[in-house]
Amino acid sequence: MADNEPKSWWKRLSGGLKRSSAALGSAISDLVSKRKLDAAAIEELESELIRADLGVETAARIASVLTDSRYEKGIAPDEIKAVLAGEIEKALAAVAWPLEITTRPFVILVVGVNGSGKTTTIGKLAAHYRGQGKRVLLAAGDTFRAAAIDQLKVWGERAGAPVIAGAQGSDAASLAFEAVTRAKAESCDIAIVDTAGRLQNRAELMGELEKMVRVIRKVDPDAPHAVLLVLDATVGQNALSQVELFGKTAGVTGLVMTKLDGSARGGILVALATKFGLPVHFIGVGESIEDLQPFTARDFARALVGLE
Repeated sequence: MADNEPKSWWKRLSGGLKRSSAALGSAISDLVSKRKLDAAAIEELESELIRADLGVETAARIASVLTDSRYEKGIAPDEIKAVLAGEIEKALAAVAWPLEITTRPFVILVVGVNGSGKTTTIGKLAAHYRGQGKRVLLAAGDTFRAAAIDQLKVWGERAGAPVIAGAQGSDAASLAFEAVTRAKAESCDIAIVDTAGRLQNRAELMGELEKMVRVIRKVDPDAPHAVLLVLDATVGQNALSQVELFGKTAGVTGLVMTKLDGSARGGILVALATKFGLPVHFIGVGESIEDLQPFTARDFARALVGLE
């Protein structure tokens, strides 16, 4: 990684979380300008943190820390932000795990609802691993939508990764089988399989997802080695039910959070970490290929509250 790369990612991350940090920052400044950090102010701040989607548990813990440390005393906004960042980092440190490629081919199944940025995320992941010199094979398993197939082909070309694709409406499980078989035969490092975006009310698509997993295991009993759920930050609390749903159906092993730059609800990642404890492997804050990066708890916590 070039010396200036961490800095440029920090700029993209803090810029991408601007809406979330601005919402929290103005709430903190309003409280501090009105009065000292008394019991009423802390209660109000706790409500703001819940509104920012951090979750009841995290909001209560932060309120408790502020009560214990600075009760009835004057406090500057940046001091409150530092406490917030510290507590958010604690909540996220347990889930900030890199995605380790432990075998070859390492099969990644990518799931999520339509519009979450799933197919784009696969393209960015392919570019990320190609940048590390790994051989990557993509499978356009969202056979439900012709646009998703075309989109993955474009990303594959951009990332320098071959794409296995069929016609719209073709059998996704057969495609996944073909992809994993070929990845094995060609000694690929990673095979990434797209899936149709699905919701609770689409039982047949959920059934198809379970079938894809069964078929992949005929090639490799230990695959898929990772099942990544791509979540759109703008959906806020709906992300919680998506994790529950896909966890039951696909056995989600880790999360990727996208579109953090389009939302004031970046705090939902904290609520997800507290409730499910699933690893957060990558986050996305924009459209370009570099805007998906491995997740780090400290950087995210500081950017979320608007600290430099």
